[in-house]
Amino acid sequence: MRVFSLYSIDIYLSCYYNSKCTGLTAHRNLHMPFLSTQGSAAVASKATGGYLNPGSVPTGTTVRFALLQSTPLEYWEVWLQDADGKLNDKGKVIKKPLRFTFQPTPEDIQAEFGTQWVRGLNFNGDGPGPVLFNVAVAIYNHESGSVQILASDKSSVNRAFDSETQVIDKEDDYENILEPDWILGKQGTGLSTEYSLRTVPRKKGTEKKVQEAWEKAEADGFDISRLLTNGNPFSEDK
Repeated sequence: MRVFSLYSIDIYLSCYYNSKCTGLTAHRNLHMPFLSTQGSAAVASKATGGYLNPGSVPTGTTVRFALLQSTPLEYWEVWLQDADGKLNDKGKVIKKPLRFTFQPTPEDIQAEFGTQWVRGLNFNGDGPGPVLFNVAVAIYNHESGSVQILASDKSSVNRAFDSETQVIDKEDDYENILEPDWILGKQGTGLSTEYSLRTVPRKKGTEKKVQEAWEKAEADGFDISRLLTNGNPFSEDK
């Protein structure tokens, strides 16, 4: 294990910038990252399991991914909660999403309750929870190196997707929307939260990784439409 004194570090840095040393090798083009590989991984933005939700992206960070499907799954979602107020392992009321391929009426929603479920409350707890339009699409997350599902109920993100994909269709920069990488960013908190979405060229050396990961996911039985019935979109097994 080599130990450097502050004096030797000072000399090394001086050599690095001035390239004039005695007894030390100068490195004009040495790139020294601020954090170690382990440190970078620790502070990187992380998705939850096999899903990436814009709301889970840490403020002030971005996530880079590749689209794997040219057409997303579109649905309307409302959350139900246990009618008896039963709690899960984390001490919170058990909830589940209810998804429709059309915009449901209150009657449509109530018809799905049965005896176990009731409609969840809104953020303030003084009325029924909202019915939100969602898009879900398979992606390759460059940070996790895996296939995930980007599921978004954020209107600004979904509008940006719609706008950006139309630009790609009209211009000649990319062959199709699967060719570039996409970068999703988040700034602010609460009601001041803002999202950004843009395209960039595919990350160097990743095209084969992306394709192989997607082929494996499909071979494992990936089917995003299982979201509509609360099934596992990554496998036929529950």
